[in-house]
Amino acid sequence: MQYQVPQFIEVEDKIVGPLTLRQFIYLAGSGGLAALFFTTLPLVWAVIVTIPFAGLGIALAFYRINNKPFAEILEAGFSYITGKKFFLWKREEKTVQATTAAAIAAKEAEAAAARRTPKLTRGKLSELAWSMDVTRNPGTGDQS
Repeated sequence: MQYQVPQFIEVEDKIVGPLTLRQFIYLAGSGGLAALFFTTLPLVWAVIVTIPFAGLGIALAFYRINNKPFAEILEAGFSYITGKKFFLWKREEKTVQATTAAAIAAKEAEAAAARRTPKLTRGKLSELAWSMDVTRNPGTGDQS
């Protein structure tokens, strides 16, 4: 027995003329709001209030950003604005410290301590690696 496998399942069906059901609902909703505004408000205020809602309805129905519907972009933006944000690093402002004699002496002591710290050379590093290999117990896999 052979079955037909549906193709183009991502494409919405055209329900109302050249519009999909979703596009028709967006346009009908913005048209309904426009009709409500024109019946309840004076003409000047109705036009001023209707223009943003009509623009939003048209954008929701037809506008796509990076091949994604405008509704998904609005949803992602709204969830970003209202959601918690995770910061890995926040820049902290450095406070200006008065340069007193004690602060200068402390900086000089740190610099002197850094000069006394021995440098790790390639020979010392290989010697350290060899001594770690020798002290490891290879039979049990123990790394102590």
